[in-house]
Amino acid sequence: MKYKEILVKGYERSSMVEWPGKIVSIIFTPGCNFKCPYCHNSHIVMHPEEYNDLDFYEILSDLKKRKKWIDAVEITGGEPTMFPKLIPMLKLLKKEGFLVKLDSNGSAPKILEKILSKKLVDYVAMDIKNCKEKYFKTAGIPVDISKIEASIEVIKKLAQEYEFRTTILPKHHSKKDIEKIAKWIKGSKKYFLQRFKPGNCLNPTYNSEKSFSEEEAEELAQIARKYVKAVDCR
Repeated sequence: MKYKEILVKGYERSSMVEWPGKIVSIIFTPGCNFKCPYCHNSHIVMHPEEYNDLDFYEILSDLKKRKKWIDAVEITGGEPTMFPKLIPMLKLLKKEGFLVKLDSNGSAPKILEKILSKKLVDYVAMDIKNCKEKYFKTAGIPVDISKIEASIEVIKKLAQEYEFRTTILPKHHSKKDIEKIAKWIKGSKKYFLQRFKPGNCLNPTYNSEKSFSEEEAEELAQIARKYVKAVDCR
């Protein structure tokens, strides 16, 4: 079946850091419903119209030619579950036999459930922005926590492989906050703490914000390990 035009906003031919042990090509979709002040992909969130449109079918052709040298394809953004052509795109990638990773902020549990029930992705990475009471501050907008909770449960139940992850910075995350998050996702397979790195932030004032040191991040990881066995820092 030939789908109608699918236009995306970015394509990175290879990366070795997105999926441990795999060489991954990355496709970027436009726009996001969150406005996290520390977001590094700020321009694709706020001004996707300023990016050139890329034809997904041309990208797919390139991927097929390079099948021997890549292990998987990652769909990221922005927030991919907002992308109206996400499911057709995933179907085409799976039809060609690619492993697929999906990044999401978890705001669309029904879409995640549809995708996972149809086995259209092999790995899901969901951001957990903060503990429930501080979620809106870290996401930059009011957030329906029930949807976040629903996405967590859908992923734990249906995903073949998955990780939850939190971008941590002292301005937003205390030891108590990390413990609350870990309790929230208790029993999950994997949880990563990603140290904030300033630069190109959606809110420019965050470009001068302090990051946690490796030692401080490891202290937070030790707290989280009381509730999730596989916790690591990036």
